Amino acid sequence: MVHQQQITLATAGHGEMHDLTDKVNRIVGESGIQAGMVHVFNIGSTAAVGTIEFEPGLQRDLPELLNKLIPPSQTYGHEQAWHDGNGHSHLQATWLGPSLTVPVQNGKLVLGTWQQIFHLECDVKPRQRKVMVTIYGE
Repeated sequence: MVHQQQITLATAGHGEMHDLTDKVNRIVGESGIQAGMVHVFNIGSTAAVGTIEFEPGLQRDLPELLNKLIPPSQTYGHEQAWHDGNGHSHLQATWLGPSLTVPVQNGKLVLGTWQQIFHLECDVKPRQRKVMVTIYGE
C-alpha cells in the first residue's frame, strides 16, 4: 500500500528550521501502514530535509556551519547568470539533500530519542514550501 500527503510550510528565510517529526508521524498514523518506509521530500531546490536533535543550539549551529562552508558570494556561476542572491542557497540545499527515508514500525517512525526530522530553508527570502510525504508498506 502507498499513502501520500503534503505538508505546507511558510518560512521566514535563510536558516529557518522547522521540526516536521510530529506532522510526519501523524501522516504515518493516518495512513494505517504498520510496517514500511516513509520518504520525506522537499519540493524545490533551495531547501533541505534531514534529521538532527532539534534544539536551539543546533538550530543556530547548522545554518552557521553551512554559511562558513558555502558562504554567500557574488562569484558563484548561478549569481553571475541570475543575480538573485541565492547561489549559496542552491549549493547548501544540495549539500544536505532534499529528502530523507525513515523506517516505520508498529505504525510509527523509527527514530532515536534525540532524532527529529527537520526542514531547513536555505533561500534568502521567505517561501511557501511543500514537502511530500510518501509512506510505502502494509
